Amino acid sequence: MLRILISGAGIAGPTLAYWLHRYGLKPTIVERSPQLRRGGYIIDFWGVGFDVAERMGLLPDIRREGYLVREVRVVGRDGNLVAGFPVDSVARIANDRYISIPRGELAALIYRTIEGDVETIFDDSIASIVQTPSGVQVTFDSGTVRDFDLVIGADGLHSRVREIVFGPETEFEHYLGYNVAAFEASGYGRRDDLVYIMHTEVGQQVGRFTLRGDRTLFFFIFADTSRATPDDIDVQKRLLRQRFGDSGWECPQILNALDSAKELYFDRVSQIRMKRADGLSWTRGRVSLVGDAAWCVSLLAGQGSAIAMAGAYLLAGELHRARGDYKTAFSRYENQFEVFVMRKQRAALRFAGTFAPKSRLSMRVRNGIMNLLRIPSVADFVLSRDLGDKLKLPEY
Repeated sequence: MLRILISGAGIAGPTLAYWLHRYGLKPTIVERSPQLRRGGYIIDFWGVGFDVAERMGLLPDIRREGYLVREVRVVGRDGNLVAGFPVDSVARIANDRYISIPRGELAALIYRTIEGDVETIFDDSIASIVQTPSGVQVTFDSGTVRDFDLVIGADGLHSRVREIVFGPETEFEHYLGYNVAAFEASGYGRRDDLVYIMHTEVGQQVGRFTLRGDRTLFFFIFADTSRATPDDIDVQKRLLRQRFGDSGWECPQILNALDSAKELYFDRVSQIRMKRADGLSWTRGRVSLVGDAAWCVSLLAGQGSAIAMAGAYLLAGELHRARGDYKTAFSRYENQFEVFVMRKQRAALRFAGTFAPKSRLSMRVRNGIMNLLRIPSVADFVLSRDLGDKLKLPEY
């Protein structure tokens, strides 16, 4: 029975652990956070990830916790409608297999499928990895030393496993020129159920989405030439006040709500591209990567969590099929998924300008395209290329 250490308890890690456990292998998860992370932004969930969730029996829970968004609405400084479109075209292209859900809620639903069945080590992380002909010796930050057969990095954009085994983050990260932030607040006075509302100015955008339980999720994105992102929450809040303090619409009220936020998701928007001239890929020896650690398509793709679930499903399935031959399993996993991921990364780059247009002209063009999406035939033509997932997941 293969002993497999998975670093990261986000989306990809618990999905991988679920399938490995189901196939009779022995996964262990290590997560640097003291508990399951619940923050983040709302995601659109469809495509191959939807298929994996269905095979895990998660769809009833996802539909219960998710939201069937009706409309995307762009407003000006005075709050009047500038652009927007109904979301029914998106749902139609996805054959009604499309829903929006807070990322933290999706992660919690996935984790519940393995809770009590898979060993999970919270509040610890991997300090070193030593590969031998017979296995992998892992030393944790806590000082514990354990042996495993394989190690899988599912620890996100800033992966510790990738840094230890493959090299510095700077060799693989491609910064896309934006920072992003998100937080939740209770009791915000204005609510528009099932409508995502955003206010865009040149180089930046702020939006809100009404959640159940008198909660509201707020989302910021802004262009920035520096890839440096502060770790301190007070510094992060100060930066957001500086960027959005003079903005119109509801920005003063949103920044007031930010003052009392105890949790704030804040990061740069980047892609991870592991291919280099020497042929380096997602695998090195007994160590492999999955999810954002391997290929982060960035939030601009709108499908990162779903792609992470699909990659985890494929990796677990190939390890099961190969019956201990991890080299063959890793190779099949990469060969099946690489082209699909690269296409999603290119799609994300095409969408970049719609989030925070860097000129007034590009903002007007973006608004015009959004308004054209109200016409069903136009929406089908524009959206079908990037919403349709042509990857058929194998049955293991």
